[in-house]
Amino acid sequence: MGVSLADNDDDDDFSETHDINVTPFIDVILVLLIIFMVAAPLSTVDLPIDLPTSSATPQKKPDKPTYLSIKPDLTLALGENPVHRAELIGTLDGLSDMSKDKYVFLRADRSVPYGELMGVMELLRSGGYTRVKLVALEGAPGAPAAGAAQP
Repeated sequence: MGVSLADNDDDDDFSETHDINVTPFIDVILVLLIIFMVAAPLSTVDLPIDLPTSSATPQKKPDKPTYLSIKPDLTLALGENPVHRAELIGTLDGLSDMSKDKYVFLRADRSVPYGELMGVMELLRSGGYTRVKLVALEGAPGAPAAGAAQP
């Protein structure tokens, strides 16, 4: 609450002003903004896939990439959502921001057999998705892969 100290009051009593003090409100909003800015990156959930390393130079990542993941138990996930192999092409066709000329980023766990990886790539090719990029962890050039046997 505030008081008015205007000179035109004839009585000696202070009259109350009915203005809203917005300073505490702004302080609360700024604190909430900082909390959400710190917590937002921590809330992104990623599938636990053990990717192999690569010494290739990294390329620019698109704004909204479409990730297809092969988990260690050989199940597929499109982004974060599990998908059956039979429904993969229909699910890709149903995505609003996906077209056949955009890249599909294929991530496979280190323990996935090569034949399973090629089977998924063949499934994508048969559905018309021929632009596939393989995803790996960035490694130092000339450094051995993390899973390579040491002499």
